[in-house]
Amino acid sequence: MLLSIPSPPVSGWQIGPFFLHIYALCLIAGMIAAWTIGSRRWQARGGAADQFETIVLVAIPAGIVGARIYHVLTHAGDYFGPGIDPWSALRIWEGGIAIYGAIGGGALAAWLMCRRYGVRFGSLADALAPGIAVGQALGRFGNWFNQELYGLPTDLPWGLEIDPSHRVAGYEQYATFHPTFAYESLWNLLVALTLIWADRRFRLGRGKVFALYIALYGFGRFFTEGIRLDFSYDTFGPIRFNQAVAALICLAGVALFVWLVKNRPGREESVYLVPPEDTDADEPEAAESEAESGEPKSDDDPAPETTDTEDKDAPVG
Repeated sequence: MLLSIPSPPVSGWQIGPFFLHIYALCLIAGMIAAWTIGSRRWQARGGAADQFETIVLVAIPAGIVGARIYHVLTHAGDYFGPGIDPWSALRIWEGGIAIYGAIGGGALAAWLMCRRYGVRFGSLADALAPGIAVGQALGRFGNWFNQELYGLPTDLPWGLEIDPSHRVAGYEQYATFHPTFAYESLWNLLVALTLIWADRRFRLGRGKVFALYIALYGFGRFFTEGIRLDFSYDTFGPIRFNQAVAALICLAGVALFVWLVKNRPGREESVYLVPPEDTDADEPEAAESEAESGEPKSDDDPAPETTDTEDKDAPVG
C-alpha cells in the first residue's frame, strides 16, 4: 500500500530493572491535561484550587483501581481458571485497564469527597468533563504504541500498519487495519470542543455538561467498538459487550441531560452547597473610614462616655 499509518517500532524503554511503557506516559499526559483544563474551569466558576486538587488526587487512584476491576471482571477467563495464577489480577503493570471502570471509580470517589467538603458534584463534573475528553484523546495514543485494539482490515489511505507478531489470530494475512485509536482520539477532541462551546453558548450547569459528555462519548465509542478485533468474552448477537455498554451509556447520558434541562434549568450560582461567607466584606468600608479620619481605628479605643443629656433622653423602661 502506498499510503498508510506506520506503527511505532518501540513501545517503551528498559531502564535498569524497570520497563518504561510509552502507554503509561500517554496516560499521564492525559491526566495532566484533564487536571489542567478542569482546574481552570473550576476556578472560573468560583471554586477553590486547593479543594479541586484534594478531590482529584483521591479520584485519580480510585479511577485506576476501578479501571483494573472492570477489566478483570470483563476478562475473568484471563485471570481465573485452571493453571492461571489468580494473583495476576493485581499485576496492573502487565496491562489491562478499561475507561468505563476509570470513569465509574473516579466519579464515585469524587462524589464522596464532594459530600465531605460541601461541594456540588454536578459543578465539579461539569468543570472536568471537557478535560476528561482531551485526556482520553491523548491516552488512546498508548494503543498505537502497543499495536493493540485496532479495527477490521482496510485498504484506506489511513490504514494502520500492524506487525505480524501483533496481528489478531485469523487476520495474519492482512497488513493494514482501521486505526481505531485515531478515530476515538479525534472524536474525543470533537466532544471536548462541543462541550466547551455548548457550555459557553447556553451556560450549562448542574451536571448538564457531564451528562452531555456521557452521551457523546458513548455514541462515538459504540461505533469504534463495532469494528475492533480484540477478543470479547461476552456478546449479544453481533454486538460486543463493551459496545452494548457504550449504547447504554449514551442512552443514560441523553436521558440525564433531558431530565436536567427540564428539572434543573440554568447554572448554579455557587459551586458550594453552602457558599462560604465573605469575611472581608466590611474591609473596604473600614479602610475608607480610616482614610477620611487620617487615623486607623483601633479595637482598643475607649468607648465614648455617656453624657447626662443622653441619659435624660434615653427611654424609661
